Amino acid sequence: MGITARGVGLLVAAVVLLGAGFRFAYPELTLLGAAAGAAVGYAALVAAWRPRLTVTRRADPDRVARGEPASMTVTVRNTGRLRSANLLAEDRCGERTVPVPLLRVRPGRDTEVRYEVPTHRRGVVPVGPLRVTRRDPLGLVALARPYGPTAPVWVHPRIHPLTAVPRGAGRSLDGRVDGVPHGSITFDSLREYVVGDELRRVHWRTSARVGELMVRENVDTSLPRLVVLLDNRATAHPQRVDGVAESFESGCEAAASIVTAAHRADLPVVLLLVGPELVERGDGDAALGPLDRLAAAELSGDKDALRAATTRLRQDRLGDTLVVLTGPGGRGELGHVGALRGAYPSVVVGVFGAAEPTPPGAAGLVVVDAADGEQFAAEWDGVRRW
Repeated sequence: MGITARGVGLLVAAVVLLGAGFRFAYPELTLLGAAAGAAVGYAALVAAWRPRLTVTRRADPDRVARGEPASMTVTVRNTGRLRSANLLAEDRCGERTVPVPLLRVRPGRDTEVRYEVPTHRRGVVPVGPLRVTRRDPLGLVALARPYGPTAPVWVHPRIHPLTAVPRGAGRSLDGRVDGVPHGSITFDSLREYVVGDELRRVHWRTSARVGELMVRENVDTSLPRLVVLLDNRATAHPQRVDGVAESFESGCEAAASIVTAAHRADLPVVLLLVGPELVERGDGDAALGPLDRLAAAELSGDKDALRAATTRLRQDRLGDTLVVLTGPGGRGELGHVGALRGAYPSVVVGVFGAAEPTPPGAAGLVVVDAADGEQFAAEWDGVRRW
């Protein structure tokens, strides 16, 4: 609860009038002071009344690529028995506020506001909660309360089409990638039976032991596996334009383009970040998808994270094609990436925002220099060392 400037003035006047009235025995001044104090007290009681409002919001859509339009619709319903008089409401959308008209909304009625969500920058735009301010008729006291949940709008990086998808070392003898619907004969795991599974894939011994039908899940070991490592260290992206590291934004666009192209080609792909991720879970405690993770990715201050990340990659061997995306500040540490050539047959490095091209043969790697994600996509198709 906050007292406005008018309320503070009236409260000070009440104290002065009461003091003067009692000090000099003027009942008129005492009466005026008591009336002023009573007005402030009445205003506080009126402002403390909590209106019964139900707030729902709907994003259309809630996931967009950078620059694409997105809107938010906020519906406020008066579920109480009184009109919502003297209410001021505003919805928070990122760094700005949007006014929501609530003046004299009848019981059982609602008001709806639709506005555009800014998508000019990659990130997660928090929308809400609705902030409702209750004022007394004299404007002496104002009380603000939050209503409704907060809904995020995920602004993904731009995706640039890639015509060539890295194939790594996993090729068939006839030069093409195998596409087996249910995997090869290589056993991977067991899972519960679902309608449509072939009965010949049922593992009867395990099914008899657990009391439910269990199906063998196989993998196709001939399919190449991609690993995309995005360098999100602040030291790798030292240049800023209006507080934004454009080289890191370009790296996010390149990572999104590679992951999307791999999914469209039905190739296994893993997205990793060098530094820690601040957002790891989504709604319902479900794992976030790669594009959502890229939308929430932020720069990390851990300077030694690249050494730890390359150590994990060497031990785990998550794939056969490794794509490392970094900025101009990461070129001096490409030796750590070059040490992974024994574990990954194909290693490609994308460097964004460098003032001059990377020296040829740096750490024995294939390096793609690009100013932004679009140029990277154009030069990506020219890389033939997979």
